[in-house]
Formats: sequence, structure tokens, C-alpha cells
Amino acid sequence: MEQNVINLINQLNTILIGKEDKIRKIVSNILIGGNLLLEDIPGVGKTIVAKALAKSISDGKNKPIKFSRIQATPDLLPYDITGIDVYDTKKNDFVFKPGPIFTEILLADELNRTTPKVQSALLQAMAEKLVTIGNTTYELSEMFFVIATQNPVETEGTYPLPAAQLDRFTCCIKIGYPDFDNELKIFQIGKSEERLVDLKPVISTDIILKIRKKIKEVEVNEKLQFTITKICETTRNYNKDIRLGLSTRAGLMMIDMLKANAFLNDRDYSTDQDLIDLSEDVWAHRLILINPQLNAREIISRITRSMVRKIIS
Repeated sequence: MEQNVINLINQLNTILIGKEDKIRKIVSNILIGGNLLLEDIPGVGKTIVAKALAKSISDGKNKPIKFSRIQATPDLLPYDITGIDVYDTKKNDFVFKPGPIFTEILLADELNRTTPKVQSALLQAMAEKLVTIGNTTYELSEMFFVIATQNPVETEGTYPLPAAQLDRFTCCIKIGYPDFDNELKIFQIGKSEERLVDLKPVISTDIILKIRKKIKEVEVNEKLQFTITKICETTRNYNKDIRLGLSTRAGLMMIDMLKANAFLNDRDYSTDQDLIDLSEDVWAHRLILINPQLNAREIISRITRSMVRKIIS
């Protein structure tokens, strides 16, 4: 693994204590240019880790890359995110005023608290790194990366993200509570916000873009590709608990994450265990279940393990 990536992981470890496995998946997302959904209860570090990531990446001039935050609320409007054409009396013409989406890392905090119309304003940007306002389409930064958060426990006053949008998130990661020893350590060293101000960039956008090219060279062998295909097919046709199964995009994103995970483990190949380890975070949020009370993570983990045993083991 490159030293810059090691430095990035180590720095994020000082903010999100005792969660290196989650941090490595977050870093994998930025390295492949995906989008990330952090879904968990308040107070476990979702927002702070997004801010730390932005402060850890430089624009090539040792300054942190551009970072914007949207606090999603029911009264938010699409142009609050994308921007709007404003009439300039001096120029006697309309002038475009860009919104917070014109950034490199965009934190959409509590995204499920805003309306579907606003949620959909992010779709084109997440899929194509483009924003269309009126008759004009604007390009976003090559580094454009969305980190959205949502609290799955409180449902009052929320708008569930539609399947089309969930499918645009490479991973949905649950951070979870720290264990006893790490929580004690957090109480001893104090709030993460106090350490956040001291963070400096440890990796540049140029290096990340070069690493993306290296990651593409990592091998995902034919057996793994076949297994991924069978898992996708099984979720669509052969499972009574699933109403909407995995898309082709879901399979492609898994392949990207397998490559990134292998890269972070100093390998030029992926393994069946990698597929098992990533299945819940990459795939569970994409499943639409017949009964919402069922656990999508348990279902996709069971399907993946079963298919790996049948085909690879």
C-alpha cells in the first residue's frame, strides 16, 4: 500500500477510534470514486469522519480540497443544492450562482429528512458528475464525492431514499458503537471535534487519481465474476424475501470494491473471503424486501456465503 494511503487511514483512525475496518471501506470508496451512505444512530461519528476525510486530502497545493455540507431539512429546495440563475441588473442578463454541489466532497447530512424532489437533485451529479440547470449542463470536479448520512431509527418526518438513489451509493456503512476499551479511550482523549482542527492534508487529489488507475489493474478472477453474477441472479429470481434484487450496477460496484480492498491489502488479486466481507456493505442497502421487518444484511450475507461455498469452495 502506498504511504500516502497509510497516512490517510492512520489520520482517520485518530478521529474515528477503534473503527479501522470501517475507515478502510470509506477510503476504498474515495479511491474508486464512488459515493458513500453512512447509516447509523446519532453520535457515533458519521459527520465528523466526513469532515476529517475532507481535511485529509489536498488540492495539490497542500490546501484541503473544497468541502460543502448540506443539512437536509423538509423545507430545502433543489436549487438550494444545485444553484440557480439570478438576474443581474448590471449585466442585464441572468447569471448562474452555483450551489454547494459544486465542490469536491459533499456531505449531505440526514439526507432522508429532505423531500424526494431534493434527493433526486443529487442523482445526475452522483451518476455522471454533471449538473443541469435550465438548458445548461455544468461539469463537476473529477474528484466529486458524495457522503450522505441518515438515521434509520427515527422515521417521523423522513422520506425514505428511493431505490434508484440507493443504487448510486457504492456502499452503505454502519459505524456502530465502539467497544468498551475504545469508548473509554474516547472519553479520556476528548471530543473528535477538538482533534479535527489539527488535521493536515496527507494525500493529494493527483495521487488519488493515479491510484484509481492502479486499482483498475487488480484482478477479479472468472470464478469470482461468475459468483457475483449468480448472486445477482439469485436475488432477482430465486428468493421469496426479496421484491427487488441487485442491479448490474451493484455487481460492477462490487468488482470495484473488491479491487480497492485488495489494493489496501497489498494484493493484486481478490479472494472469495473479500466478497463475503464486503457483501453487506456493498449490497444490502440495494435490496427491496417483501417484508421491511426482515434484515437485508443477514439475507445478502447468507446468499453470498451459500453461493461462495457452491461455486468456489
